[in-house]
Amino acid sequence: MSFENLNLIEPILRALKQEGYEKPTPIQQQAIPVLLERRDLLGCAQTGTGKTAAFAIPILQLIHQDELYKKGPHGIKALILTPTRELAAQIGESFTAYGKYLRISHTVIFGGVGQKPQTDALRAGVDVLIATPGRLLDLMDQRYVKLDHIRFFVLDEADRMLDMGFIHDVKKVIARLPKVRQTLFFSATMPSEIASLANSILTNPVRVEVAPVSSTANTVRQEMYFVEKSNKRSLLLHLLRNEAIESALVFTRTKHGADRVAKDLVRAGVNAEAIHGNKSQNARIKALSNFKSRHTRVLVATDIAARGIDIDDLSHVINYELPNVPETYVHRIGRTGRAGASGIAISFCDSEEREYLRDIQKLITKSVPVVDSHPYHSAGVPTDPSRPRVHQQSSSPNGGRRPKKQWSGHWRGKRH
Repeated sequence: MSFENLNLIEPILRALKQEGYEKPTPIQQQAIPVLLERRDLLGCAQTGTGKTAAFAIPILQLIHQDELYKKGPHGIKALILTPTRELAAQIGESFTAYGKYLRISHTVIFGGVGQKPQTDALRAGVDVLIATPGRLLDLMDQRYVKLDHIRFFVLDEADRMLDMGFIHDVKKVIARLPKVRQTLFFSATMPSEIASLANSILTNPVRVEVAPVSSTANTVRQEMYFVEKSNKRSLLLHLLRNEAIESALVFTRTKHGADRVAKDLVRAGVNAEAIHGNKSQNARIKALSNFKSRHTRVLVATDIAARGIDIDDLSHVINYELPNVPETYVHRIGRTGRAGASGIAISFCDSEEREYLRDIQKLITKSVPVVDSHPYHSAGVPTDPSRPRVHQQSSSPNGGRRPKKQWSGHWRGKRH
C-alpha cells in the first residue's frame, strides 16, 4: 500500500514525498482512513510505530477541507496534548513537514522556557496547538488560550501522562473542551485508570492496536553483555572504539547516573552529553539537536527524558543499566530499528540486575543472545546453556578475549 491509496490530498502527498515517505506504517494504514471519516480513535501503540503521522496527516487534511468548504470561527481548531517537551517539539516539526504546502498554522507550548514567544504566537492566531499539560493550564488561566472552538483533540502517550503525575492536569484540560469534537487517544499500555479515562472521553471509537508493549521489533538485533558493575564503564569505552557505532543512545536508570556516564565518556575523548529532567529546557533542546546533527556521538538519557525522542537512522541503543520495569526495556530498544530500518540494542547486565533480565525475557517471551567474546565478560553472571550465544559480532571490535574461568554455578553478587 502507498500513501496514494489513503485518499490524501495532493499538497500532503507532495510533502510526504519530499520527506522521503514511501509506504505507510501499519498504524498509519489503519488510522488515517478512520480519522478521515471523523471517527474517534483508541490507538494502542508505542513510540516508533509512526503514530505522529497517523494523527497529524488526517488532522491537517480535515482542517484544510473544513476551511475550504465551511469557514468556521477563528481560534484553535486542534489540540495535541503530550507529556514531554521533547515530544511536543517533535510533533511540531512533523506538522511543519506534512503541512508545508497548506495554509495551516501551528505552535508548540511547554514549560521550562520563557512564555513570551509562545504567547506572541498565540496572539497572532494558530490553528493547531501542541502543548504539555502544565504550561497549557497556566496560559489558559492567564487567558492566552481559549479552547472554545476545538474540533480535534489528541491525547498522546496517555500512560506516560499517568506515570509522570500529569493525569489530573489532563482531566482539567478535558473538562474545558467542547463536548462535540473528534477525540484521538494514544497509549502504549492500558492500565485501569487509563482505560477508564479513555472510556469517559471517547464516543464509539475505532480501536487500532499495533506492536503490543511486550513485543520487540524484528528489525532490532538484541545483544546481552554480562559484566560486573565496576567494569561497565570500561566495556562501554571498548564498544565505542568501534567506528561502526556512529551514534548511540545510552540509557541509565537515574539522572545522576546519566551525568556520571556522560562525564566519563567526555574524559575519555568521546563526544557525549546527558539529557534528563534536571537539565534546563534550553540545555535539553541543544543536546538533542547536537545528537540529531551528529555533532554529539553519544546521548546519555533517563527513560522519561528519552520517551518520544525520534531520531532518524539511530543505529545503536545501549542499556548501560537494565530497567527495573520490563516494559521500559521494550520502549528503550524501540528507539532504534524504526520505520523498517535495522538497529542494534546492546544491554549490560551485572549480577545485581539478574532479576530485571529474567522479568524482561519473560515479557518478550524469548532469551536475548549473549555476547561473551569481550574482555569484560563476567564469570559471576550465569550464561544459560540453552540461551543463544553470539561469539563474534559486528557491534564490538574484534579481538575480544574469553575469560579463563567460566561461571561455576554460583552468583558473586548479592541477592535482592
